[in-house]
Amino acid sequence: MKFNKTKLDGAWLINIEKVEDERGFFARTFCQNEFRDHSLNPNLVQCNISYNKKRGTLRGMHFQAYPHQEVKLVQCIRGSMYDVIVDLRPASPTYQQYIGVTLSAQEHNILYVPEGFGHGFITLEDDVEIFYQMSEFHVPAAARGFRWNGPTFNIQWPAQPEVISERDANYPDFSPELLK
Repeated sequence: MKFNKTKLDGAWLINIEKVEDERGFFARTFCQNEFRDHSLNPNLVQCNISYNKKRGTLRGMHFQAYPHQEVKLVQCIRGSMYDVIVDLRPASPTYQQYIGVTLSAQEHNILYVPEGFGHGFITLEDDVEIFYQMSEFHVPAAARGFRWNGPTFNIQWPAQPEVISERDANYPDFSPELLK
């Protein structure tokens, strides 16, 4: 795996290293030792899949409040998506900054999202599947979110959402009070 730092403190874009032959290829997408070597949390306890029927499906912006903050390892396993993460850690040098990256099944790239980040995405085509690995179990009482198009971050999405849940559409603007 090739680990590439992003402009956000602690967030990484990971590219697989393919071993190819006439059958296709083999590649690792996770290794506890390599994660430890990069000072990344290697303790993943839950895996999820998100299937999205329609292009323009937006999910987010989500996070879990302290003490249930979670690492997310996000990979698009079918189709492509624009993935956005926001640093919500008040003591971080990149607090309230965001990045957006395209993740695709074709590229096999993976985004490491540290604890204390907000996360969301919009699908770039129909029939998109995303595979998540998380360092914490989902705790419904700790689930939080903020408006995907709120003024605090001014996230530049590549398209307007065509499908969004009522919950995601009605999240409040970001406020530090949400972190509690």
